[in-house]
Amino acid sequence: MKEVGIFLLLAGLVAIVAPMLLPANFRFPLLDWINNWGPTTAWLIRGGAVLVGLLLWLRFRNQD
Repeated sequence: MKEVGIFLLLAGLVAIVAPMLLPANFRFPLLDWINNWGPTTAWLIRGGAVLVGLLLWLRFRNQD
């Protein structure tokens, strides 16, 4: 579960940072579906992925 948490955390952070760093005309197909739901829901999905990933990582970080 620790690895799932790390993946969700990183995927959420990439979803937040990528639109700020990439050119405006660049479309990232894997994350483009988030914007179809509207800006508020898109931010909830991104933030939720980061939050759930962080919680999973914190909960299972000491397990091998």
